[in-house]
Amino acid sequence: MLTRRSVMIGAGLAVGAQAAGLKPGAFVTAEGMRFFSQGKPYRYAGTNLWYGPYLGSPGPLGHRDRLKRELDALHRLGIDNIRVLASGETSPLKNSLSPAIQKRGAPDSEALLKGLDFTLAEMAKRGQKAVLFLNNFWEWSGGMVTYQYWSNGGRYIDLGDPAHPWPEFADFSAQFYASPKAVALYEAYVTRIVGRTNTVTGKPYKDDPAIMAWQLANEPRPGGTPSKAPWEAFYAWIARSAGLIKRLDPNHLVSTGNEGVMGCLESAECVTKASAPKAIDYVTVHMWPLNWSWIDADKLDTTFESGLAKCRAYIDTHIALARSLNKPLVLEEFGFPREGGLNAPSAPTTHRDRFYRMVFDAVEADAKRNGPFAGTNFWAWGGEGRALHPDAMMKPGDTAYVGDPPQEPQGRNSVFDSDASTLAVIRAHTAALKKL
Repeated sequence: MLTRRSVMIGAGLAVGAQAAGLKPGAFVTAEGMRFFSQGKPYRYAGTNLWYGPYLGSPGPLGHRDRLKRELDALHRLGIDNIRVLASGETSPLKNSLSPAIQKRGAPDSEALLKGLDFTLAEMAKRGQKAVLFLNNFWEWSGGMVTYQYWSNGGRYIDLGDPAHPWPEFADFSAQFYASPKAVALYEAYVTRIVGRTNTVTGKPYKDDPAIMAWQLANEPRPGGTPSKAPWEAFYAWIARSAGLIKRLDPNHLVSTGNEGVMGCLESAECVTKASAPKAIDYVTVHMWPLNWSWIDADKLDTTFESGLAKCRAYIDTHIALARSLNKPLVLEEFGFPREGGLNAPSAPTTHRDRFYRMVFDAVEADAKRNGPFAGTNFWAWGGEGRALHPDAMMKPGDTAYVGDPPQEPQGRNSVFDSDASTLAVIRAHTAALKKL
């Protein structure tokens, strides 16, 4: 329903867009449970390509021709939304990316930031939109534990360390929200990156329609142990960080990057509170049936149907939560193993294809009901990338870049350019969305 307030907001955005030399409606907006782009409802099929800034780098880490080919391949599939890493902290954590964008006490890596500039410029040429995440609860890009390491005298916990079994890492990572020093370092980086001007296009990020949304972090959680979780600090950090971004950049959407109920210590109330601030424009959810033991990769024939039922129920739960908040919903990470838990592109994707079809069917069905389910980003696009080592693990110096982050086997959840049956499922969904 149009209100005087929504008309005034729309007029203000139009004036801002015109001042920046942009057409009104150039940015993706959220109104109620819908996204809009160019004045039309915007539902999308997307992917995760966290390594875009690495491929786009002009230095030895980069491969710009490959990046162009990957974006072309995604464009042909109808993929018009890509979730990209826009942060990274040089870290002592054993599975963290190196090099990273930030190094304590040193200038940010201009090579990697130019890689992000190049990625956004190339996406714009293809009409693709980016979701840029600005921190990480997990270790693989440095993230919250590294901000604490920088500010607490050098203390940290490594995920997987036998001396600190789960959930000690998650409990430690969540202490970030209540650390003024660590949060200040994060906010300083957010201010720099949101205020950046693209070196390829000359366009300030805040005026770039190729960006759909800023995201506070990848999978921010309130902790690992409910009794130890800094709940109020978690909610306060979300509201404060989102408000900061909106002050710096009123043109773009903001989201949390939270996984939903499973990333909220199984609390639906937590999802609601985390997504409730006015500066949070839409609800995010991730879905990992293998990680959550809903399926057994070695016994897919006997565990698949029960796992799929849990996934359907999980989606329905978050559709209901988004409705209660009157905000759009995006399933921005979902992954599934290959047959037998194998990682090579030659391994079949029979059950993965069925899983993807279930997700896409849910989006299409909710769209027909005018519901809040607005988009998906599968995890992840591997494209031309291939594991370089027999154990399929990424090692320092590797630049092959597969969709899986460095702590996981390369290929576990990646969609490769040779996965014909999965690509057909994706292509059918993108075609169906265009008809809705």
